[in-house]
Amino acid sequence: MKRPRDTVARWIALTILIAMFTALALNTLFSLLAGVWARPPLSETGLLDKVAVIVRMIETADPAQRPSLARSAGDSMFSVHWAVDAKRFGLPQVKNDDYSTGKELFVNALAWPERRAEGFEPADWAGPGGHYALLVELTDHSWLMFSAASRSWGLAEGPRSVIVLVLVLISTALVTLIATRRLARPLQHFALGVRRFGADFRAPPIEPVGPEEIRQAILAFNGMQAQLQHFIQDRTQMLAAISHDLRAPLTRLRLRGEFIEDRDQQQKLFRDVDEMQAMINTALEFFRDDARLEQATALDLSELLQTLVDDYRDQSIDIAFSGPPRLVYFGRPLGLKRVMTNLVDNAIHYGHAPEIQLQQQPGQVVIRVLDRGPGIPSGLHEQVFLPFFRLEGSRNKSTGGVGLGLSSARAIVLEHGGTLTLRDRLGGGLEAVVILPV
Repeated sequence: MKRPRDTVARWIALTILIAMFTALALNTLFSLLAGVWARPPLSETGLLDKVAVIVRMIETADPAQRPSLARSAGDSMFSVHWAVDAKRFGLPQVKNDDYSTGKELFVNALAWPERRAEGFEPADWAGPGGHYALLVELTDHSWLMFSAASRSWGLAEGPRSVIVLVLVLISTALVTLIATRRLARPLQHFALGVRRFGADFRAPPIEPVGPEEIRQAILAFNGMQAQLQHFIQDRTQMLAAISHDLRAPLTRLRLRGEFIEDRDQQQKLFRDVDEMQAMINTALEFFRDDARLEQATALDLSELLQTLVDDYRDQSIDIAFSGPPRLVYFGRPLGLKRVMTNLVDNAIHYGHAPEIQLQQQPGQVVIRVLDRGPGIPSGLHEQVFLPFFRLEGSRNKSTGGVGLGLSSARAIVLEHGGTLTLRDRLGGGLEAVVILPV
């Protein structure tokens, strides 16, 4: 079995190796550049060819003219001095070993192999003012000294070590950033697809990209998503069939009730049929819930709540609203409106002084629906979210619904990734808190 090449383990190993090699390469390059610039070998200074010409020229001159001629032979790159004895130059005792690399070239340029030549570098001088020096013995055993100024970066050993360390850190950070982006992008793509499926179950499958492990996780998620979509589609078709099958006998029962001569019994039968019809319609609406099938989109949550408040105001019901004038949220407008309608209806029906508060907090949106009334016993704050649970025992439509409003509201909020909870208010009343993640 051939092992996958593009894996997370492979990328981690490559990241470490590339970071190490890059750091070593930058360190080596810096060391070479610093060495060549601050302490170039004599063979690379470009002096040897010029020195050979100047040596031959001064040797042919009169000894009395040699000091002035030597001084005039210097240029911006180096200076030239002549002396009968080399000790007058005050040279250090240590010789520059690097000169041996260019000695053969220099000797060949002079065409006099018997000449003596010595080289010195800035580090050979004991005190400050060190410089490059090339000492050449003439045929009459006098000496010429060629001096070049020391070139350095102006940095001591400590600062140069810090520069090397910074280069290592920068190279490692760059390589790590590139590698982690290579791994992070598929994960971000995966997370975005998961969130999209949470807001819209009809979302298309996620494209499998990235290392092998991430692709396998995406493929597994796509398989689970396909199974859930198939399950929801089958459930919707089954509930549609149940809806048709249940309504038909109820219709026949109502037709048979027309033949009952006792008007009182007939009206009781019709009320029972109507209530059963209402229960079936509400239950099917809860299980099918077309609001959950709508496409998620960007919406103005503040405008949605204010529109709801205006709708109740048209029914002569005043609802206080407080919140920002505009708040953009990505969700399903129809589902969120159904949630708020259920909560506001409960606040109006079971309490008074209904109020809606909208707040935007870091990473989330908080909606509160408040009322003043008897509230709900704290031990039943979770039970009321169970399907068909009601505080009162009757199923009379005048005293309440069939017990699916809060269940439907919480289901829609959970599908948005949020929470819906109830809590008692100080001074009496109930507070329904909806928290939606941004």
